Order: sequence, then structure tokens, then C-alpha cells
Amino acid sequence: MQEFGALNWTILVVYILANLLLGFVLSKRVESAQDFYLGRRETPWWAIGISVVATYVSALSFLGGPAWSYTEGMSVVLIHMNYPLVIVLVITLFLPFFYNSGCASIYEYQERRFGSRSRSVISAVFLVSHGFGTAAILYATSLVLNFITGMDVTTAIVIVTVIALIYTTMGGITAVIWTDVIQAIVLLAGAGIVFYALVNQLPAPLSEVLAELKAGGKTDPLDFSVDVTKTTTVWSGIFAMTVYHVTVYGVNQMMAQRTLAAKSIGDAKKSYLLMGFVSPLIYFSFIFLGILLFAYYGGREFENGNTIILEFAADYGLPGLMGIIAAAVMAASMSTLDSSFNSMATVTTIDFYQKYFRKDESEVHYLKASRVFTLLWAIIIIFPAILFSKSEGSILETLSKVGSYFVGAKLAMYGLGFFSKHTSERGLLIGVAAGFVVLWAVASYSDIAWPWYCLIGATVNIVVAVPVSILLDGRQTEWSDYSIPGQFRLYRERGLPEKAGGWYVVPGRVDGISKLLLVYFAACMLGLYLFNRLI
Repeated sequence: MQEFGALNWTILVVYILANLLLGFVLSKRVESAQDFYLGRRETPWWAIGISVVATYVSALSFLGGPAWSYTEGMSVVLIHMNYPLVIVLVITLFLPFFYNSGCASIYEYQERRFGSRSRSVISAVFLVSHGFGTAAILYATSLVLNFITGMDVTTAIVIVTVIALIYTTMGGITAVIWTDVIQAIVLLAGAGIVFYALVNQLPAPLSEVLAELKAGGKTDPLDFSVDVTKTTTVWSGIFAMTVYHVTVYGVNQMMAQRTLAAKSIGDAKKSYLLMGFVSPLIYFSFIFLGILLFAYYGGREFENGNTIILEFAADYGLPGLMGIIAAAVMAASMSTLDSSFNSMATVTTIDFYQKYFRKDESEVHYLKASRVFTLLWAIIIIFPAILFSKSEGSILETLSKVGSYFVGAKLAMYGLGFFSKHTSERGLLIGVAAGFVVLWAVASYSDIAWPWYCLIGATVNIVVAVPVSILLDGRQTEWSDYSIPGQFRLYRERGLPEKAGGWYVVPGRVDGISKLLLVYFAACMLGLYLFNRLI
């Protein structure tokens, strides 16, 4: 603890106090449950966009990304290069349904489309899967405090939870978004300093180092192997992980809720588009950092690969650097923790407490309930976080594996809602159960890599749900109003404008800038090819 030094402690403590102060200031604007969930829909799009980026580009990416590429090489980047495709699908298909509904929980869509049981099922799936994901992120931050101070991991987990809990409980989604803006700045500044320091400490000029890494097979990001047992291939990145990330951004309350706080659907779409444009660059930087660290340490093995960046910062010895790194990782972690606490409390309050237990209470009552559920979820998440501390692999890969078991069910439930005419609630839920059973068998008795789990689970759900629905409930004569064809019919019959402020409000229509994002994706893939060819 003494080695950390007064300067480093000052940097870290000032950062923590700034977050708490901001949460206190913004708490003055939270007077109702809707304020807690949606922040009066006054937040600018760019702040929401930065918040979206900061939430997913978490401590898992800052620590786990370089740890993963340290061992696997640049091919890891394909897992995260699909965001432009993902964002186009999300803002074209998912976002209009949620934003136009005016609801705070995106899972209300399932009840409108199928029924109350499907809403409860997907809400429960979200809470369970997201609880494990948040626990992994909490563990990532505890690693930092443990490394730099010697603090016990369990103690560190509790401290970080309490800090994020305090300002989230006070300020709701508005505090989440604005603290995320600060946290993104701190995170990227920390990463930039590490990158600069590392390049200057390499054992040879950068061009020579890259040539050596290329000779060792570390710099090729494009693995065209069709072997489904391999995790990081072009096909798993473009197809399997695109499906995975569509679910992460399209039907994830944590991500979608902040876009619902935007002033208009155009602002909501712009906030997501920011993610689509900047994320490939951010993830490339983290993955690239990992192979440079491999060169710096000569491929040395670490007891826990997630501490590689921390080891480098300690070795480098720049005054204040460890404090900045500690603040950066805490920033990355808390940007996800606060979002998780808020979204899980929102779903618990709206989809369970308000729906089944206290239906007609005041907004003030539901605000108090939301804050209580925020506290409860913070306590619950501590326990799986301690279990994650037993893992020594990349925490970014660990979290992705955990999430892959659940995303197929969520994607199929919405995909069938959007594009299936005949699917009924009974058939849908039987399909979900079948998907989980088959996925358990695949994970237990095959070597198929986890990026394919989402696609396998969703496919089984769909293949089972449609014929079972027809068998149990017959064919439907009309498309549901909450399907894509049903929305087109409603807009046409009612003479409603398809655009507002230059942005499509009807689901299924592609905005002009989305086409530009597709071009950007192609440019990113070309850039990866040239990266390995030209070094």
C-alpha cells in the first residue's frame, strides 16, 4: 500500500470523489421513478453515445483484451470488428419498437407481442445472465486494487460495489450517463498513456518488432478457417458474433435504456451510431496493445494474464501512472456497474414488482422501490464476483462465454416477434426451453467454440417454436401489430409519416447514415488485411 504512493492515491481518491459528487448533484433532478429510469429524456445524444461506448468497453476490454491477444494474437480482433453491422441492425429493427412505445423496460414488447409469460421469461433471462456478466466486471476491477495495494480481492469487490451503488442510487440513469462520460475520458487517457509508454519501451523500433511478430504469426487478424472449434475466425466474427452482439445491443435493457432517455428517436439512433463508428478502433487498439506487450515481455507467461497491463505500468515507473491506470480501470468497471445496477433495478421494479405485486402505487413509491432493488442487486452480484476470482483466463473471454449461453434465447424471442406470423406464446416458450437443452448438450459434449452458441441456440428456438405454435394454436390470419409487416400496415392505414426529423420511426427502414456505416465496416476489414500485408 505504501508503494502505491501519495500521488497515485490522490489521483484515485479525487476520481472517486468526483463521481460521488456528480451523483449527489444529479440526485436533485430525480423526483419520480420515470426520472430514475429515463432522466426526463433531456440528455444530449453524444453523452448517451459515450455512455454506451464506455459501458461495453469496460475493464474487461482494458485488461482482458490485451490478455487475450497476448496469447492468441490479432485474430481476436474479429470478435469485436462487427459493431458497424450490429448497430445497423439494432437501429433499423429494434430501437424504433422500443423508443416509440414510450416504455422504460424494453421487455414490455414481449407482452404486447406474445403475452405476459414471455415477458417474465425474457426479463428473468436478462437478470440472470446480466448478473453473471456484471460480476465478471466487478472482479476485473478488484484485480487492480489487489495488484496495486495488496488489498484482499473480496474487500476490493465490496469497495467498488459500494462506490458505484451510491451515485447510481442517488442519480438514476442521468448519473449513470454523465459519470460514464467522465469514466470514458479517464479510461481512454489511461490507455493512451500506456500505449505511448509501451511503444517507447519496446526492445527495438516498432517496425522491427512488428516484423518479428508477423514472423511468429501474431499479427494476422484474418483466419479464414472453417473449423467451428476455433474461437477467433473470420466466420465466427462476422456471422456468429454479429448475432451475439445484436442481442447485446438490441435486446439488452442495460444498453437500450439509456437510448430511451434521448430527446428524439433521431438522437437515440445517433447515440448508437457513435458506438458503431468508434468501437472497431478502440478494440483494435486494445488487441494491438496485447501483441506489443507480447514483444515487450518476450512471450513470458504470467500467473494471471489479466494483470499484464498492470505489470507494465508498475515496471515503467512513471510517477502517477499507476494512479491513472487504477482510475482508468475503476472508470471502466463502474461505467458498467452503474448501468447494470440501474437496468436490473428497472426490470425488477417494472416487470415483476409493479406488474405482479403493487400495480397502482405512486411514482414516488416506485422510485423508492427502484432504489431498494438497486441495493439488493449490488449485494447479490458480489457473490458470483468472488467465484470469478478463481478464473485465470482472459476475463473478456470468460464474460463472452457466459453471455453466449443466454443470448440465443433472447434473439429468437425478438426475431420471431418481428418476422413470424404464426408464432404463439406457447410455441415460443417451448422453443426457448428446447434451445437451452440443445445448447447445454452442445457445450457439454462437443468442441464447438462458444461464439457459435448464440446462433445455435437461436436456430433451435426458431425451428421448434414455429411448427409447435402452428400445431398448438393454428395458423394466424393477420400479422401482429408488433411485427415488422404489422408496423408497415399500421403506418400505411393510419397515414402516419415514416420519418421524424429526417430519421425513420417505422421499424425495418434503413437510414442513409446506416448505409455509410456498412461502407465503414468494409473499410475496417480492408484495413485489417492491409495491416498484416504491409508490416
